[in-house]
Amino acid sequence: MTEPNRQSGENEERIIEIEIERLRPFKEHPFQVKDDKEMFLLQESIEKYGILNPLIVRPVPDGYYEIISGHRRKHAAEKLGYRKVLVIIRVLSEDDSILSMVDSNLHRERISYSEKAFAYKMKQEAMKHQGSRTDLTLGQNVPKFKRTTEAIADGTGESYKQIQRYIRLTELIPELLDLVDNKKLQFTVAVDISYIDKEVQEWIYEYISDTGFIKPKQIATLRNQLNDGPINQIQMLSIFNNCVMAKKVSRSLTFSEKKLTKYFPDDYTAKDMEQVIESLLEKWMQEQSC
Repeated sequence: MTEPNRQSGENEERIIEIEIERLRPFKEHPFQVKDDKEMFLLQESIEKYGILNPLIVRPVPDGYYEIISGHRRKHAAEKLGYRKVLVIIRVLSEDDSILSMVDSNLHRERISYSEKAFAYKMKQEAMKHQGSRTDLTLGQNVPKFKRTTEAIADGTGESYKQIQRYIRLTELIPELLDLVDNKKLQFTVAVDISYIDKEVQEWIYEYISDTGFIKPKQIATLRNQLNDGPINQIQMLSIFNNCVMAKKVSRSLTFSEKKLTKYFPDDYTAKDMEQVIESLLEKWMQEQSC
């Protein structure tokens, strides 16, 4: 099949079969390609039916094509020994290719916290570059004054606040982000940690590794302390330990009227009963000291 003229300036889509070696992954592609159960099932499907949906690519210099959608299909095809795959070629700008890449991958059933975080961040930055754009999936014009996180939220079903929280995760050190992905660190706690300096984040990771936990109160207290100025690791540990110390045992004690009145004559007032109780307790305390 004849390859389209890459110098012609034509923007219409072309479908061709192309050598896998000429395909390049998307730069800083946030979605992981793993040899997991889902990949195994994808390979089985391709082996039986072929690649049902062509990959979407865009031309880049030196005769190569950058994958916008289809990294997992390309990987599965390679493992099955494919030399060529069917692709749809789209001529897209850098920003439009990012928007298309993110939108085409967000529909996946299983997406990790880190994948969403970096995908939303890439989409946010691309939309900021454009100022306003035509949404690639909904055909809606996003005005310049509209928050990019609000525009992203419109197409995801999540609130713009939640989009902002996801983007905050990109400020975590990789070790903490792995804990979030593996559900060993609460999402909301991780967002709070993202506002803390990277060096202190490393101390927090060491603490979690040693203790197996971190509590929201510990991070909240630490952040309050950091607002007053920098601290060292020993001071951080002291803050954390103070937050998890056993609470003082409550010594509040009440007796119901029904429980008390059975021990006193009917004509005893509350004051009379209190005096008797105090007298008996004083006698008991004296006996204990003997």
